[in-house]
Amino acid sequence: MIYITGDTHGEHGRFLGDIMPGEKTWGKDDYLIICGDFGYVFNGLPKENKFLDNLSARPYTILFVDGNHENFDLLYQYPVEDWKGGKIHKVRDNIFHLMRGQVFDIEGKKIFTMGGAYSTDKHMRHEGLSWWPQEMPNDSEYKEAIKNLKAHNHAVDYIISHTAPENVMLSSHSPRCVNEHVLNNFFEWIRESTSYKRWYFGHLHMDKDLWFNQTALWFAVRIIGGDKDETE
Repeated sequence: MIYITGDTHGEHGRFLGDIMPGEKTWGKDDYLIICGDFGYVFNGLPKENKFLDNLSARPYTILFVDGNHENFDLLYQYPVEDWKGGKIHKVRDNIFHLMRGQVFDIEGKKIFTMGGAYSTDKHMRHEGLSWWPQEMPNDSEYKEAIKNLKAHNHAVDYIISHTAPENVMLSSHSPRCVNEHVLNNFFEWIRESTSYKRWYFGHLHMDKDLWFNQTALWFAVRIIGGDKDETE
């Protein structure tokens, strides 16, 4: 089974049973995907590594796209590997960063991943300590996404990102972040040009099904391929 939830922000409590119901029943054939702002690869301190080791003892596999609140210098030090058709950073044996612009085949489902977003609180953060310029995709990552979508004839089952397409941001996010505009418009192009069953993203800190088969997640845990994933 593939489960999916929103931003975890490095909060240890997110893996408690009352917040993530059913987590203790998940086994080696299950996956949990986090829609960015994973946050458990952030400072590299012993306490953080101990918690990652604790997560690595879980029987299921934890997958995440990157958000804007990640330590990209630290994240990019992990080895890049090929996994189920796409590229990952392997953080632990069962904790993988799903890199930008990839298409994975997980349980027979084609899943396109594209992390990245802009930090509206950048002015309150410090570069290299709590904010990193790699938070937004670069040209090569956009090209990688286009290449891989083309290779799959612009048809996937699911799309997972951190921020949302322009149509959502215009109506749901205030004040409007113009610095993220290029990524939101890129996602809008994907929405218009690519066939998909449902698009999941975090970033907006809400749990809500939206138009065009798009779902914003924060604390809710959904099953990919469940009833709500059917095309409306």
